[in-house]
Amino acid sequence: MTYTKETHEMSERQACRTIGISRTLYRYESRRSSDREIKEHLKILAEKKPRWGFGKMRDYLRNQGYQWNHKRIRRIYREMELNLRIKPKKRLPSRDPKPLVQPKAANISRSLDFLSDNLEDGRFFRTLNIMDDFNREALCIVIDTSIPALRVMRTLDMVASWRGYPQQLRIDNVPELISHLLASWAEGHQVPWAFIELDKPAQNGYIERFNRTYREDVLDAYIFGSLREARDIKLG
Repeated sequence: MTYTKETHEMSERQACRTIGISRTLYRYESRRSSDREIKEHLKILAEKKPRWGFGKMRDYLRNQGYQWNHKRIRRIYREMELNLRIKPKKRLPSRDPKPLVQPKAANISRSLDFLSDNLEDGRFFRTLNIMDDFNREALCIVIDTSIPALRVMRTLDMVASWRGYPQQLRIDNVPELISHLLASWAEGHQVPWAFIELDKPAQNGYIERFNRTYREDVLDAYIFGSLREARDIKLG
């Protein structure tokens, strides 16, 4: 436009008519501020909280007093390719799950399950997580390269020494938890096992939710050089 006016000595009106645009469009200046500040905040949040999605980032920024439009934040969020990549899950036919009833008090029902990960040198290790179903309190996390049935029994006795034995233990169908040793232990302490159905982790939803948090915030967030490092890290 400037070239047309200067080269052909045209007025603004003539130049706009020649090019085919309105004078309003030619004079328009965007009032929207730069996206740089939003990008900087999103980048910092993505580094500090790698498992946060758009919703949590947006709510955090609003709680900090920023009044940016959520559509604008979402556009920049997508441009920066911060979208969490979710693995597609195999769809199973709908079935009637057993009800997962929350206890009315602590020390009535407990859940336990295993997680696995690798150290920096490739060595395999496991974690045994035990929690109270009433208040979702993590009672114990055992970390070692192997956690056989005898180790599980000792851990349960240790927890019972300061919390007492529960009325039931909700467990998955993993080999360590369906052995004859544990069956004898449960019978001797009058603690019935509450087994879930095969391939139905939702029936053990309390410990599965805890496992997800522990996986994302601890196991996936750090590279451990030794078992001692893994044991020293605690959930914040």
